[in-house]
Amino acid sequence: MRRRTLLAFAAALPLSACESDGAEATGNLRIATGSPGAVYYRYGSAIAELCKRYLPNVHASVLTTAASQFNVQSILDGTADVAFTQADIAAENDQSHPDQLAALGRLYDDHIHVVVAASGPVKGLHDLRQRRVSIGGEGSGTAITALRVLSISDIAIEGKRLGLDDSVAALRAGGIDAFFFSGGLPVAAIADLARDFPIRLLDLSEPVKALRAQYGDYYAERVVPASTYTGITATVAIGIANYLVVRMSMNEPLAYGVTRLLFEGRDELAKAHQAAARLNIRSAISTPPLPLHPGAIRYYRAQKA
Repeated sequence: MRRRTLLAFAAALPLSACESDGAEATGNLRIATGSPGAVYYRYGSAIAELCKRYLPNVHASVLTTAASQFNVQSILDGTADVAFTQADIAAENDQSHPDQLAALGRLYDDHIHVVVAASGPVKGLHDLRQRRVSIGGEGSGTAITALRVLSISDIAIEGKRLGLDDSVAALRAGGIDAFFFSGGLPVAAIADLARDFPIRLLDLSEPVKALRAQYGDYYAERVVPASTYTGITATVAIGIANYLVVRMSMNEPLAYGVTRLLFEGRDELAKAHQAAARLNIRSAISTPPLPLHPGAIRYYRAQKA
């Protein structure tokens, strides 16, 4: 009973009082994120800053990447220690690399955006046929999900493999007719674009059921509110959960320390991007098909999650 009481007391302490927990977490923490204009990078950079303050024996650094698929591969090949990824990408890699991946938690939901010029000819998803469309950078979760959406919808395009920043620049310059991007709301690069370049988001309600039927329940219908970007109306998008993933072999104290940091530093992390404020301890433990890492389980049990 005494040990349980001590754990409960420690769990209630603010981050600044967590010296004993912080001291036991040691090692490198290379955080695989995404492009600088998107949520993963801002969220990951904020985690690295908190590590410097509250996990003194952890050397945290941020990796700018192509995002989800590249990130999971980086975990598997040992070039990253923790990574942001979409649930559908995590599931696909778990099938091909069983028992190697674990999650620290479910963070927030991405929204699949299909962005077009408001004054252009593309009004709906099927208007993308034979048009120049960026499906996302090589190694991104966006690209995999975009290809699934297009295949399910029987739409052939002239595909371009551009990252977010290059997609924004290409749409602005007239080099493409549309681009896909999967990100938490709001995506800063899209918000910046919309302020001086009128955009429209395409309705994606049609392919959601078919995606769920073919690939699993990782996809859900979500709405991008009209207040999200200048000039848009409320638009149905495709929602996908995001996980923070690690190797199952990560040492338990480090996994525990990072998981605790996510929750007890949530207000600080939300200053970097509001998606961090959506972290919820009840939903965080749901990371199918990935198991939670034992270090994360220790944190959640202490919180009676």
